[in-house]
Amino acid sequence: MLKEPILKILNKIYQPDTMIEMKFKRYDLAFKTDTKGRAILLFIGEKDASGKIKGERYARRLLENTEGIVLKDHWDHKGKASAQLS
Repeated sequence: MLKEPILKILNKIYQPDTMIEMKFKRYDLAFKTDTKGRAILLFIGEKDASGKIKGERYARRLLENTEGIVLKDHWDHKGKASAQLS
């Protein structure tokens, strides 16, 4: 389960359709943004020498109504992952 400090980072708006990489405490984070700049896919763990993050993968579920108001917003744990970022 994602904790509040990481959710605070993920709830910010970033450049649309981009993969963002950053360091948070002892973790490497990489997340993909949607067309509105919201984080929708997260890889969290440690980056190895080849640039892959070994750790956990999360996907965000966003459900909006016709006016664009968010009705549902939560992160689903998708299991172990290794993501090539470069």
